[in-house]
Amino acid sequence: MNENIYPNHFRRAMINQEKRIGCWSALASPITTEILGLAGFDFILLDGEHAPNDVQTFIPQLMALKDSRSVPVVRPPVNDPIVLKRLLDIGFYNFIVPFVETKEQAELAVASTRYPPEGIRGVSVGHRSNAYGTITDYFKNINENICVVVQIESQEGLDNLDDILAVKGLDGVFVGPSDLAAALGHLGNASHPDVQAAIKTVFEKAQAVGKSVGILAPVQADAERYLEWGANLVAVGSDLGVFKAATQALCQKFLSE
Repeated sequence: MNENIYPNHFRRAMINQEKRIGCWSALASPITTEILGLAGFDFILLDGEHAPNDVQTFIPQLMALKDSRSVPVVRPPVNDPIVLKRLLDIGFYNFIVPFVETKEQAELAVASTRYPPEGIRGVSVGHRSNAYGTITDYFKNINENICVVVQIESQEGLDNLDDILAVKGLDGVFVGPSDLAAALGHLGNASHPDVQAAIKTVFEKAQAVGKSVGILAPVQADAERYLEWGANLVAVGSDLGVFKAATQALCQKFLSE
C-alpha cells in the first residue's frame, strides 16, 4: 500500500468534519503554488473553473506540492465524467465540483470518481495517479480514497440541498458565495442578509446530517464568522488576491512619498 495515497487523510478529515484551512490558487504557476505550499496551509485549491488551468498546467503544480504538508484539492471546470477522469489520472484525489444543483448531479460527481461497479470512471492501467502502473493495489483501494465535495451556488441547489446531502459517497458541500449572491439577486454583494441567511442554512443542514461544509472567505471577518457558524473547510484567501494586495500596497507606499 502506497503511503502517499492511502489512506486519504483529507477525506478522513472531511468525513469526521475536522477543520481544514486552505488557500485558493488561481495563478496557474508551479512557482507560486510551491510558495503557497511552503506557507503551511492544510490544503491548496487548484482552480480549473475560473483560472487558466488544464491538465498540462496542473501536473507541474502537483509536483510543486509533492513535498508540502498542503494537500492538493482541485476544482474542475465542470461536473463532467471525462474531465474528472483526466484529473484523477494525473493525480488528484480531492475534488470540489462546481455548480451542483440536484441529487442526480451530485451522484454523477461521485460516480465519475469511482471505478465500476461503484461508479463509471474509465480505466487506464498506467497513469500518473498509480505511478504509471507500479502501484499494484491501486484498483483495490482507490475508490475509498477519493474525496468529493460539491458546490452549492444557486437557488436550485439550495432547494435540493437535503437530497444532495443524502448522496452516498459525498463527503461535503461547499458554498460558492459570489455565484449564490448572484443567483439570489445580489450580484457582487455576498454580505447581503439574504445571502448570509442562505449560507447559514447550508451550514446548518450539512452539520445536521454530519457532512462537512466549506466556503471561500478571503475577508478575515467573514472567515471568522463562518468558522463560528461551523464551517470546517475554509479557504481564507487566494494567491491572486494576496499578490494583488501586496503589490498595490508596495507601489502606493513609495508613490505617495
